[in-house]
Amino acid sequence: MHIRFAVPADPAYPGRVAAVLSGVRLRRFGWIGAVLAAVGALGLVVARTSGWGGRFTTLWLALLVGGVLSMLYAPWVRWRARRRSAGYAVEGGYDITDDNIMMRSGSESGGIAWDGVARVEETPEFWIVYVGRMPATVIPRRLMSAGDDETLRAFMAGRGLLTPR
Repeated sequence: MHIRFAVPADPAYPGRVAAVLSGVRLRRFGWIGAVLAAVGALGLVVARTSGWGGRFTTLWLALLVGGVLSMLYAPWVRWRARRRSAGYAVEGGYDITDDNIMMRSGSESGGIAWDGVARVEETPEFWIVYVGRMPATVIPRRLMSAGDDETLRAFMAGRGLLTPR
């Protein structure tokens, strides 16, 4: 397998990459926030309807506010990542072989060996490549040809790297 394609200097592209990678890393904050907000809201309702309402109202309110803030943290970080990375648009490219993924961006280049890849998650726009438990990079699917996309999918499925949706 040998897949090679270019990445144009699109000002929106670095922001999309930053948003995808930060969204993966921050997904748990939404779940934790939802649980905290639900517990806080339930506690407030029970405190108001029962006789012991005044003692723990501050605790339930703090849980509710903390949960809402935790749910808003990930969208805020994604928004900041998109805004801050818009100025990093440079031409680049990918060179994907059976051994590794080589990435070039401007004058910088780097690579990841397939032996170090733990799993790959699929989104409509990107393949998210994980090294260990952390997302290390993305491969832009929309910049690849349909044939290269299927070839890469078959290669990753053969190695057992694709996670089920």
